[in-house]
Amino acid sequence: MLDAVIVGAGPNGLTAAVELARRGFSVAVFEAKDTVGGGARTEELTLPGFRHDPCSAAHPLGVNSPVFRTMPLERYGLQWLQPRLPMAHPFLDGTAAVLARSVGETAASFGPRDAGAYRRLVEPFVDRWDTLLQDFMSLPSTALPRDPVTLARFGLAGLPPSTWLMRRFRDDRARALFSGLVAHVIAPLGGLATGAVGMVFALAAHARGWPVAKGGSQAIPDALTAYLKDLGGTVHTDYEVKRLDELPPARAYVFDTSPTALARIAGLGRSYENYRYGASVFKIDYALDGPVPWTAKEAREAGTVQVGASSAEIGTALRTVSRENRAPDVPFLITVQPGVVDPSRAPAGKQVFWAYGHVPNGWDGDLTDAIERQLERFAPGFRDRVLARATAGPASLATRNANYVGGDIACGAASGLQLLLRPKLSLFPYGTAHPAVYICSSATPPGPGVHGMSGHNAAKAVWRDLRGA
Repeated sequence: MLDAVIVGAGPNGLTAAVELARRGFSVAVFEAKDTVGGGARTEELTLPGFRHDPCSAAHPLGVNSPVFRTMPLERYGLQWLQPRLPMAHPFLDGTAAVLARSVGETAASFGPRDAGAYRRLVEPFVDRWDTLLQDFMSLPSTALPRDPVTLARFGLAGLPPSTWLMRRFRDDRARALFSGLVAHVIAPLGGLATGAVGMVFALAAHARGWPVAKGGSQAIPDALTAYLKDLGGTVHTDYEVKRLDELPPARAYVFDTSPTALARIAGLGRSYENYRYGASVFKIDYALDGPVPWTAKEAREAGTVQVGASSAEIGTALRTVSRENRAPDVPFLITVQPGVVDPSRAPAGKQVFWAYGHVPNGWDGDLTDAIERQLERFAPGFRDRVLARATAGPASLATRNANYVGGDIACGAASGLQLLLRPKLSLFPYGTAHPAVYICSSATPPGPGVHGMSGHNAAKAVWRDLRGA
């Protein structure tokens, strides 16, 4: 009998397996696809030699992850590559606000009227970032805060809606960039704790940047898998689990799956019937004949580029998707250009480029033209650089990754109380109604992102229960 079986070899499942294995437990991982990775894969989607990330591409939470930083992942091939600018947010006048490693450079890009306000917002937390992030990502019940005073100050600033927080800015340059940061969780700007979302992304950039993984995001799960095997764990791919009794006997079963799949496989009935899935995205991976011709020079040296002309335009796009349940005419885009720092991703002189806009859950339309019209506003001549494109709407995303129900790449709506308390209202979110079954996916705190902390937190609950037994 094994100590633990993990279902799903995404970053959280692999992290849970590593955390248990390095504490002496016997562990096996079962993955339905033919490779590990979940939302952190790399594939040739367009043309030979162009290596694309089908989902996650830039990793501010990965390089800052409290659990990844305790692992020797660089020994197993993971190398973070840092663009000169973590992120840029261009405007129609050819200028850009930036999220730089330096607080000062970031503040200066907002203009003199808002530079001081931004400094006052983030500087109290910069020097305490590592402890703050660990406290923030370990809540609600896996650890007592190490710095409760800083965490409380952060909560006072971040728990209100981001629209409240942005009132401290007088001009729209800062508001637009911050709106884009909040939009990464695909939720309206006025939701609970959305201010905290924006602050986490900003502070992550100031601490350790928004890097890409050399060679592609696949390097992250590959490193976790190699480390797990050295610890004595095993990984089985091409093994789809439909019922709990298809797995080997174990003292604990840990699911890196959606709550819906967990309930079906483990026979938990209607345990998660109130869990909400959120909006989806329409994603395009491009093979380009050269760099994106951004008008703003800052965007040409940033790893991530947010594309939205103003905070009002971004807010309208998010409201259209979440409240009107339709695709926006002018989508807000998140784009990543790994080639600014990683030439191995494409043939010499060429580039891979990654872009998505938000659409309703399960939407079956084609957003390609709207996305490219938006890109042309900020990078005239973009279409002339396109050699090939691979598009993926909600249905394609759900086929690639079963955790993306209806194309929801966050594995559950990151809005309202469900942003903080997921997959249900409970002080023990990683346990289930079955005493030997646990959940560790992005449907659990601290939520979506390639950081492994949901896996770490669930593993902590498992090893405490196993040792207690």
